Amino acid sequence: MAKTILNPIIRELYGELGGYTYRRRPGGQLSIIKTPDMSRVVWSPAQAAHRERFRQANLYAKAAMADPAARALYEREAAASGRTPYHLAVSDFFKGRNLLP
Repeated sequence: MAKTILNPIIRELYGELGGYTYRRRPGGQLSIIKTPDMSRVVWSPAQAAHRERFRQANLYAKAAMADPAARALYEREAAASGRTPYHLAVSDFFKGRNLLP
């Protein structure tokens, strides 16, 4: 993997620019990938159903992060497992574990 040191003027770089997507990983490393062209993709019914389920998982995770009690629980579990609270909430949605009333 190539490594670079950005100019001190550029402290943060994320989003899409010039056909590439820039993002920072949870460990702090910068990833640069070519942005895929998804304009001609036709999703199968199974893919469309999974994408909808993933959308629901993200909505659940956002709601869980907004709820102080659920967020505190996810933050404790995340600290113990080395993951992010948001990703734990998405995972719990797929496992059927719902912490929200």
